[in-house]
Amino acid sequence: MSNKKKIQKAPATKTQGMPGESPWPKRLAWIGGVGLVVALVLVVFLSQPELRGVPDGTETQAVGDPAHVDGQLHEDGEVPAGGAHNAVWQNCGFYADEVNSENAVHSLEHGAVWIAYDPALGSSLADELRQYVSRNEKVLVSPVPGQSAPIIATAWGQQLELDDPSDTRLGQFVNEFTGSSGAPEPGGRCNGGVGSPSF
Repeated sequence: MSNKKKIQKAPATKTQGMPGESPWPKRLAWIGGVGLVVALVLVVFLSQPELRGVPDGTETQAVGDPAHVDGQLHEDGEVPAGGAHNAVWQNCGFYADEVNSENAVHSLEHGAVWIAYDPALGSSLADELRQYVSRNEKVLVSPVPGQSAPIIATAWGQQLELDDPSDTRLGQFVNEFTGSSGAPEPGGRCNGGVGSPSF
């Protein structure tokens, strides 16, 4: 009689897969998942935080009461930072032509930021300012011939003069003062008034 014991084969484990099944789909899915996680981490760590705070060079302007009045209140080339204004606000957005400053000041009362630019900048540089307007933002961009600086960013009672549309202080000013509680009516609308802006 033989003393040899029968050797039984161990059953196939689940990790071995079915015969003929390729391991690559699972490997690719795992690699894709890891890649997605790495990409999300890079976006979080490499994206620049939104600049906030009052930028250097911003000047506080003395403004009068926000009374509604008729007629022209401001000189040519003047970019007012508040005070009396027209009863109808200027719709926010980008304008290639001048707007009435009296309507623009009403937009400032509603918490808008007005970016006034000298048309001598040229259309290509003026178009760079379009990045600050959208249908959901309270930003008004329009030319003011003869103004005191190439670009003047204005919020109610605040003003910043700039030479270059790529100056990071412009974005910082917009972030800080759009919808600011420093305006008399920061919850007011920036559409439904006058003007047909482009975006």
